[in-house]
Amino acid sequence: MSAERPSITITVLTGFPALLGSLDTEGMIRVALDRKRASLRIVNLRDHTDDRHRTIDDNPYGGGPGMVLKVEPVVRALSALPPAAGRREVVLLSPQGKPLSQEFLESRAEGCDLVLVCGRYKAVDERIRRHVDEEISLGDYIISGGELAAMVVIDGILRLIPGVLGDLDSAKGDSFSRGILDCAYYTRPENFSGEAVPEVLRSGHHEEIARWRRQDALLRTLQRRPDLLEMESLSREDLRFLAEHGWRPGAGGGSDQGQ
Repeated sequence: MSAERPSITITVLTGFPALLGSLDTEGMIRVALDRKRASLRIVNLRDHTDDRHRTIDDNPYGGGPGMVLKVEPVVRALSALPPAAGRREVVLLSPQGKPLSQEFLESRAEGCDLVLVCGRYKAVDERIRRHVDEEISLGDYIISGGELAAMVVIDGILRLIPGVLGDLDSAKGDSFSRGILDCAYYTRPENFSGEAVPEVLRSGHHEEIARWRRQDALLRTLQRRPDLLEMESLSREDLRFLAEHGWRPGAGGGSDQGQ
């Protein structure tokens, strides 16, 4: 990732802007905006309606329960956005999208003009999809709308910008940033209710600490997300350690030991 200040503009299209009201006042997102490492624009879809009730949803053609997000407010809001400095990417936040990944967040943190369209109601008018480049989902479950998903995406991107998180190396070492889950961490007190911090972490021996952390991360991944190991670049030492704990490449599961 470049050390230069990235150009990041994120726009959120929503019918419920109050749900995003605290984004620019708390945590790392506020830091990114205050330091002008990114800009954030919240667009109320109801400002792009033409009826006195500012309606953004309607009954589905063909009948059935639930309401559908209308196409006109979304397309009008997109058309009213100021010109982008570079390529603009429009993403619909929808349970039908592909799962959000660390790779997606990291690539946008390098610089982007990103528009997040918050899905709502039973569904969105299918014609909205003609105006988006990609669909993203948080996972295989349903929440009330895309606003929570938008906050996750925004936080995930902005925390990767140099100068936002206190220590960028901390973000680079997070679970999924390295391909596997992160290791366990400890802080004071050294002993809590009879459970002590592992001695190696108190040894000051940096090489041994690095080995312990790597092996703990591998074991944690084996126990919780063994699928990630198939995509990880593993050294001979890694393979030997995993084999000792019952992992067989291509087996499609965890260790032979009880999980």
